[in-house]
Amino acid sequence: MLMLCGQSNALWHYAAGKWPNKVGLLLGPSYYKRTPVRPWMPYVLDNDAFTLRENWSEVKWREMLGWARLQSHKPAWVLVPDVVGSKDGTLERWVRYEKEARACGWPLAFAVQDGMTTDDVPASADVVFIGGTDSFKWRTVEKWVVSFPRVHVGRVNSIERVWQCDDLGVESVDGTGWFRDPTREDKLPALECWLAGIRNNKQIKLL
Repeated sequence: MLMLCGQSNALWHYAAGKWPNKVGLLLGPSYYKRTPVRPWMPYVLDNDAFTLRENWSEVKWREMLGWARLQSHKPAWVLVPDVVGSKDGTLERWVRYEKEARACGWPLAFAVQDGMTTDDVPASADVVFIGGTDSFKWRTVEKWVVSFPRVHVGRVNSIERVWQCDDLGVESVDGTGWFRDPTREDKLPALECWLAGIRNNKQIKLL
């Protein structure tokens, strides 16, 4: 499983070298210019719908796509714009933006929201991105993994949830909280244990 963070610091690059294909970057329209990509670091393109909500910018999303098309190191997938918490709004945006995103040549992720079932996922989606509220996400995560070969889970900020996703066979997760107060035992020390395949975070030191 791949852990994606919006960080491009020395610790994260060190981890990418030590544990290949377990560490990567999540880049969004509001911060991709501040997060350099390197050929050894996998990355995906978020759309910032959760972060910006009503201030979401179609223009900035398109600018990010244009930037990524110029990079020699391509994203693993791009999240098509969605509307947080809205089933109908998300489906409408998929219809509106799928063709444009598909023209870039990368796999497309579809963000599932509260109230959606497996039948709501477009047949052309390559990755199922589990969004929505936390209660919806954790109540339904196993169903999505069983039904689709490629599943990403958003906002995974506890080590217990990281292990749960890994055990279920989730392809990737993201979390913004791992570098906040990073010396706490439930932050980077616990995440490094997961990277090393150790469930007891007392057995290993910080990166």
